[in-house]
Amino acid sequence: MNTSPFTFPKIGIRPTIDGRLGGVRESLETSTMAMAQSLADFYTKNLRYLNGSPVECVISDSNIGGVKEAAACEEKFQREGVGLSITVTPCWCYGSETMDMDPHRPKAIWGFNGTERPGAVYLAAALAGHTQKGLPAFGIYGKNVLESGDLTIPEDVTEKLLSFAKAGIAVAYMKSKAYLSMGGTSMGIAGSVVDNLFWQKYLGMRVEAIDMTEFIGRMDNDIYDPLEFKKAFEWVQKNCDEGKDYNDQAHIRTRDQHDKEWIDSIKMALIGRDLMVGNPKLSELGFGEQSEGHFSIAAGFQGQRQWTDYFPNGDFMEAILNSSFDWNGKRAPYILATENDALNAAGMLFGQLLTNSAQIFADLRTYWSPEAVSRVSGGYQLEGLASDGILHLINSGSAALDGTGEQSDLDGKPSMKSHWDITDDEVQKCLKQTSWHPSMGEYFPGGGMSSRFRTKGGMDATMIRINLADGLGPCLQIAEGCTIDLPDEVHNTLDSRTNPTWPTTWFAPRLNGKGVFCSTYEVMNNWGANHCVMTAGHVGNLYITLASMLRIPVYMHNVERNRIFRPSAWRSFGTDDLESADFRACQSYGPLYS
Repeated sequence: MNTSPFTFPKIGIRPTIDGRLGGVRESLETSTMAMAQSLADFYTKNLRYLNGSPVECVISDSNIGGVKEAAACEEKFQREGVGLSITVTPCWCYGSETMDMDPHRPKAIWGFNGTERPGAVYLAAALAGHTQKGLPAFGIYGKNVLESGDLTIPEDVTEKLLSFAKAGIAVAYMKSKAYLSMGGTSMGIAGSVVDNLFWQKYLGMRVEAIDMTEFIGRMDNDIYDPLEFKKAFEWVQKNCDEGKDYNDQAHIRTRDQHDKEWIDSIKMALIGRDLMVGNPKLSELGFGEQSEGHFSIAAGFQGQRQWTDYFPNGDFMEAILNSSFDWNGKRAPYILATENDALNAAGMLFGQLLTNSAQIFADLRTYWSPEAVSRVSGGYQLEGLASDGILHLINSGSAALDGTGEQSDLDGKPSMKSHWDITDDEVQKCLKQTSWHPSMGEYFPGGGMSSRFRTKGGMDATMIRINLADGLGPCLQIAEGCTIDLPDEVHNTLDSRTNPTWPTTWFAPRLNGKGVFCSTYEVMNNWGANHCVMTAGHVGNLYITLASMLRIPVYMHNVERNRIFRPSAWRSFGTDDLESADFRACQSYGPLYS
């Protein structure tokens, strides 16, 4: 069951043409529209929305040679729900007369690299116009000269086309949706202070806020689908293995208490999802208002402490909703941050929209130096990617079960995949590698069940965090790296020094000798908050592209220069120190929806 009320933005394709009649335009009509159709076919074949359906493209009814045709194209885009646009041309065009003028729509221009017609000249002129008008656009231009009429899309062009589209779809999809704040600020965590203006001005989203008593009301009054509860309960009994109780004698709870906690935890999962996206089944049960949901694509649950002191924690709800599967089968995750860390929720949302996969929510708990590992483990030496030390990512709650690493990519490496690519066997492996433990009473007096797993090593991954800085606004940090395997005895020794009932990921950032990426310690030392998001794959470049669209500067990353793709206007703010230029550009343009 994926009762999503959301529609997906379409990619608008704008074939532009030299408008001069008398031989010029006529000679280009067919090849220009063919270029647009080729791009639409490429996107439809290579990109999918969150629900697994192919991305939809909308092509202008005619080639655009002037203002009238540009206006007609815009009217069509408005009718068809276009959220991002890409202008394509093999020739010279009148840039200021044919450009996309929507200030909030991510836009790119692909100028064909050929010698017969000056597509590159138009590209430069049009991008200059966009820069001059304060409408940043991404420029796409292949390295190699092609023959006129060649519809082959070179590899270097495809990379930029995909980066732009993935980030642009994310921007357009977020617009007019909601973040659902379930409760208030958890334990003084800065990221849990929900900043309405960040969501509104940078993401185009509203913040919906409810009290956690909404859960109590729905649990006490049976405002959930009883048939689905029965189905979920049976699935949990079959697939969620209960593990060791690590509580001391003073905090051990009875079997009856554990059984009640399981029941309440499952109800919370159903209710949390219904609060986010609604559930038409509730209307059939007589709860019309409650069936609507809050049109939320991301949410956070405060939990600690006002809830968890008296009721089961949100660990099961958060973990299962953030996973790519549950009792209804495989589906897109529901983004739900533990401790109502809204900034981490935004990071999880970014990662999901860029990759169509689940995300790991974690504390960046500890830097383990090689010396410290050797000392406490009886001499074990970290090697290879881990030779400079490792980071311990661990937190109760929101870590998706996909984070076990029991899914494999095309090369057989551990990964977290789009739900339509996950096999039934991989689902079962994720479940079998996860145990559920009675929560530690000292942390959670109200009980609940906490998940525990260890992420497989060898997964390429990207760790990110959005932070808010007074006077600056949001800023993003990125660290690409790899998950690490440790021998069981070493893992147990290190892991047991903190809460033994929570998921663990061992991570080594990729070091390049530059800035904070001179050492693993410096990555830890320069992290901006207690929480982080981990995304499968080396996708820091996609985060950078998305951040530039939203005007969020990136102040720490290890993405190679040749993978960075930002609007051409960013060059006007500097071409040597790209980090500083990014800050100046974002400050100059301001939030996307300001």
